[in-house]
Amino acid sequence: MALPRALRAKPAVLAAAGALLAAGAVVLAGQDGRADGDRRDAPARSTLTLGGAGRTLAPEVGRELLARDPQASPNARAVQQFLADLESAARAGRSGGTVIGQHVEAHNELYNPEYGDYRGTKPVGYYYKKAADITGRLPGFVETDLGPGYGQTGWGVGNPRSYSAGRWPACAVGWQYTDDAVDLMTAVWSGHPRPDDGTYGASGTQKNCDGTSTELPDNGGGPAGLVGMSFHEPYPGSDVKSFDRVLCSASPGAKDPGWFGRVVDSAGDTPEYRALLTDLSFLADHLEYLAAHDVPVLLRPYHEMNAADCARGFWWSGRKPADYQALWRITYHYLVETRGLHNLLFAWTPVSWDGAPGVDPWDYYPGARYVDVVGVDDYSGSPAHPIGTGEVWTKRYYDGLAGYGKPRILAESFAAPVNSRQPDTLRRTPWTIWTVWGQSLTADNLTPDQPRNSNADVKATYGNGLALTGGSGPFGADVDWSGLHVR
Repeated sequence: MALPRALRAKPAVLAAAGALLAAGAVVLAGQDGRADGDRRDAPARSTLTLGGAGRTLAPEVGRELLARDPQASPNARAVQQFLADLESAARAGRSGGTVIGQHVEAHNELYNPEYGDYRGTKPVGYYYKKAADITGRLPGFVETDLGPGYGQTGWGVGNPRSYSAGRWPACAVGWQYTDDAVDLMTAVWSGHPRPDDGTYGASGTQKNCDGTSTELPDNGGGPAGLVGMSFHEPYPGSDVKSFDRVLCSASPGAKDPGWFGRVVDSAGDTPEYRALLTDLSFLADHLEYLAAHDVPVLLRPYHEMNAADCARGFWWSGRKPADYQALWRITYHYLVETRGLHNLLFAWTPVSWDGAPGVDPWDYYPGARYVDVVGVDDYSGSPAHPIGTGEVWTKRYYDGLAGYGKPRILAESFAAPVNSRQPDTLRRTPWTIWTVWGQSLTADNLTPDQPRNSNADVKATYGNGLALTGGSGPFGADVDWSGLHVR
């Protein structure tokens, strides 16, 4: 958000801190009092007067989001401005920090006994809580995935709820994870446990219609961070909802070069286009519930579109750039205009390029009016062996995305940013968010990812002076996340 003129040129204002709007003030959440990591020079919390009384947003807050969506919710504007301020500070050479994120594969946690660091199914949010088990701190950003399903026929939901009643089969086998994922997002944004606020699962514990119980991780009972959602959508028209149907090689497009064009043929109202709208309505119904409860969502659809070919990507990957842009814009217009969802920030994240898994992504960019955040899913090289001889790890992607003028995020990585091979990542490439993918947070998994994170790496990341972590109360978050709740 715009700081008072007298403070805009002072590097100390944002050093190792996040700028928030709270009750008409910018709060710089201090990181003092930490003996571990690299927090020696972090400032104590201070408050700068900004805005009017009554937690009213100043007109300039979130102006970039307002230019895209004049009806953007106040909370979404506050989040966009928070990320924009971190980005601006980084570009000025005075990093305000990086929000440490964790992706939660809800379907795998709940249903896949071979997933993670022990054999057996796990509660949704297991890897959110795992960060605190290792470090005593929680992620400042949590991303869930509404797709891809777990082998069922057709979309379904768990408990019959207001936002899904009459639309999708309830108490459906294998679909409880969608309820739990949405509840986890609400719990991170609003806190858990929390007073009854009209949302589902305010206590964090519920009995489900399939006979199971859900218990979400405690995060201190107050606002605990930012939330996002990706959507590994099985190809439109797929009868089975599972990850293998997300892959291009399993889609009709693998053999029919005209299929993807029919998916985005809104003018022709093709059967493939109508199937796409059915999938988007499933996504919108869940996002609509979050919008009704003022939960802003960093939405990351159709990522990794620049995979080199169909054999190595999703059904939307490696297509004609104009057709991919049409898919993005159809999604945007449906969610924002048709469904009236104004709590969204749209994140565009290609997969790593330049000799890595993907090709140059630039032609796929949907356009500034459809994107709020840019980023990369980095599965190139490793901290020990970055892509490019002598290069700074992830810097080619950080620099490559700079020209868009948007907040930059490291949207997916197997690696924690601060580790034994790369101890200075957050200073050298101050992404606004860095998200570790699912089970890769832990090293001794039944099916390990590469590279592996040791507990020491995870502790080094969460203890770093430029790491912005989550939770409230006993978790000692680096940011007063309540400052983003402007109504």
